[in-house]
Amino acid sequence: MARDTTDDTLVTSIDDLTAHIAAGEKPESAFRLGTEHEKFVFRTADNSPVPYEGETGIKAILDIMQDRLGWDAIVDKGNIIGLASPSGMGAISLEPGGQFELSGAPLETLHQTAAETRGHLDLMRDIAVPMGIGFLGLGGSPKWSWDETPKMPKSRYGIMSRYMPKVGSRGLDMMYRTCTIQVNLDFSSEDDMRRKMQVGLKLQSLSTALFAASPFTEGKPNGFKSWRGDIWRDTDNARAGLLPFAFSEAFGYRDYVEWALDTPMYFVVRDGAYHDCTHVTFRQFMAGALKGELKEWQPNMGDWTNHLSTLFPDVRLKRFLEMRGADCGPESHINALPAFWVGLLYDSAALEDAVQLTRDWSFDAVQAARDAVPEQGLDAMLGARRLGDIARDALDISRKGLKARHVLNEAGADETIYLSPLEEIVAGKPTLADELLARFDGEWNGSVEPVFSDYRY
Repeated sequence: MARDTTDDTLVTSIDDLTAHIAAGEKPESAFRLGTEHEKFVFRTADNSPVPYEGETGIKAILDIMQDRLGWDAIVDKGNIIGLASPSGMGAISLEPGGQFELSGAPLETLHQTAAETRGHLDLMRDIAVPMGIGFLGLGGSPKWSWDETPKMPKSRYGIMSRYMPKVGSRGLDMMYRTCTIQVNLDFSSEDDMRRKMQVGLKLQSLSTALFAASPFTEGKPNGFKSWRGDIWRDTDNARAGLLPFAFSEAFGYRDYVEWALDTPMYFVVRDGAYHDCTHVTFRQFMAGALKGELKEWQPNMGDWTNHLSTLFPDVRLKRFLEMRGADCGPESHINALPAFWVGLLYDSAALEDAVQLTRDWSFDAVQAARDAVPEQGLDAMLGARRLGDIARDALDISRKGLKARHVLNEAGADETIYLSPLEEIVAGKPTLADELLARFDGEWNGSVEPVFSDYRY
């Protein structure tokens, strides 16, 4: 998220909070998709991380990007920490360890998303190559220790960094040493949200397995195909993971709101300053818990919007749904992730097929698969079936959904072209994690250094 929200409208009831989410409902004709992707920034001379300061630092990259794009600078205590399109069509932000994130514009088609990604990566390369800088798309930092990883001057990250070790063992790794691809998708009604949320939660471990790309930590294999996926098993489980209540046939907006209300906050923003609020839940905030601590102690809708952005379930509900399970990877994966979910969820017949595929999966079975996937990948079991076999069924449904959309590019190809990397995996090609491990044991002679040249954008 590039910019924390400001909206001084006072919150007067829980109904206000529920209505805020429900206001995201759109007719199907207005559905859009927004793709987000992060990448590690490194010096090509020695594969070391790039600090914030300096003539060839991350700040310098942002300054040049602002000049090229003409976007608005996002500033925190005098430091540029991101860029926002003046039209609201996209943003660039920094993750805690200097990872660059593009929050893509809400677009109509996957072809537009692919063009946006290509344009962004071309711009990044054009700026960075003369500076001796490269960008790496993997799910986990393959080489740098936490101490070696730079820290970005962003106030909310300072609050999170102090809080994370209190609520889990892996939160700092999540913040500073992982990268992801996400897609944000719309819903038309509460029932439509429920169906998409439940399919998304049940199939998120499959997404983790297909996109697994974080098998190295600090220069060695870490025992996982998705180290990033394992990190999420003990980051801050009060606000992350699967949501058992969302598996209910009666699940709705209010259920998510009630859960969010009882989750500890990170911060509130007043007059541009961040105030640590990790000692209260939003429900306590509404009951006046910050009276006496803050002059403007009453919660407003900006506070609520920001709070929703600090919740980390496998599928996050705001005024849209965020699919959060995938490791980052090459450009083809950045396009494949939204294609997978758009195909499953944006065609009514495909969505019904996905509902039927997952209908009988219990929370416990899905949780067991989620726990097994980081180490076992597509060999993990979901109930009595191997995930690799379920992947074939899910991709068939996704392909059907994309075919039904019948959105063609200038060459006459429909959106199914973006599923190719996943279809190759289902047909027997190794996942990216398996490919990386094989090269580490083979031609790379036990070194991770070649990953920076062979897999950079």
